[in-house]
Amino acid sequence: MEVLERIKKQVEENPVLLYMKGTPQFPQCGFSGRAVQLLQACGVEFAYVNVFEDPEIRENLKIFSQWPTFPQLFINGELVGGSDIIMELFEKGELQKMLGESTAQAE
Repeated sequence: MEVLERIKKQVEENPVLLYMKGTPQFPQCGFSGRAVQLLQACGVEFAYVNVFEDPEIRENLKIFSQWPTFPQLFINGELVGGSDIIMELFEKGELQKMLGESTAQAE
């Protein structure tokens, strides 16, 4: 399967998906760590992809999403953004609402 198709499948199959550096248990950059903390604070389950474990995804996700940096959060197949945007949405209470809607759609 071509890498862009793999990314599309991952995004479509996971209501909340975080492309990050490292894992939720061991983030390998501060921005990925902050994104994980914010998602955990919302109490929602999320899938993740460690971009260090798949160089093809690391290079091609930038093309797929047209977003140059990591982490990248997708909710219901839509790119939300990176760490700063996640933090801003969290502080406004919008992230929690978006995540609540994503889990409702998944059921």
